[in-house]
Amino acid sequence: MSSTRLNDVFKRCKEEGRAALVGYLTAGDPDVTTSHKLLATLARHVDILEVGMPFSDPMADGPVIQAASERALESGTKIADVFAITAALRSANPELGIVLMGYANIAYAMGFETFAEKAQNAGADGILLVDIPPEEGEICDEIFARHGLDRILLLSPTSTDDRIRLASDMGSGFIYYVSLTGITGAEMGAMDGIREKTQHIQSMTNMPVCVGFGVKTPEQVAQVGAFADGVVVGSHFVSQVTAHSDSDAIISALDRSAMAMKQAITGKG
Repeated sequence: MSSTRLNDVFKRCKEEGRAALVGYLTAGDPDVTTSHKLLATLARHVDILEVGMPFSDPMADGPVIQAASERALESGTKIADVFAITAALRSANPELGIVLMGYANIAYAMGFETFAEKAQNAGADGILLVDIPPEEGEICDEIFARHGLDRILLLSPTSTDDRIRLASDMGSGFIYYVSLTGITGAEMGAMDGIREKTQHIQSMTNMPVCVGFGVKTPEQVAQVGAFADGVVVGSHFVSQVTAHSDSDAIISALDRSAMAMKQAITGKG
């Protein structure tokens, strides 16, 4: 059942004639209690929720998400807290797609079998470990599949056709197309180039292709949503944590921001 929930999300969005909205927040940022409230707020607006697992060396992330990891770790967030928050989100949102996103060290230190079992029990649908490329998937692919977890793989503007085919063969759930050759939160490149590469990947895979990294405004969400199967917003949502002084203000700002992104992708607003 778990492995088909992401498929159901994309099918439902396609029937509505739109792309899926994928939203990211780092679990435990700025603290576990507030983070749970923020993720629950975001869950009301997105189709797929990426729950970031805080890590001390998030090399693919820009300063906004790096700072979020630091705040979460400094407040004492443990991987057990991430699973607990995920379980609560799943209980409250049975149709929501949930992907745990982070780095290999977390699963490696716990043991991939134990990590997968806990992720499955928490209600996660998929795992995105940024630093395990498809060529090294033997360390986790079979384990994740046995626990009904999709493994989300990344492609970038420099990905060759051979790599696109490999990611399509080895991954499941959806392909995450990183729209720029850089870190999260950087500025998006030319939209024509992003559209051309996305459509090329779509022509080579049966999986949905979601576009992320650098998407910050409702206008960008609408533009990318016109050709991608999903649009990922991360740093913009995370930045709400530092833009406001108290938890109620952060939640209100995130709610408004996520609502604007949802309206942009549905064309309703």
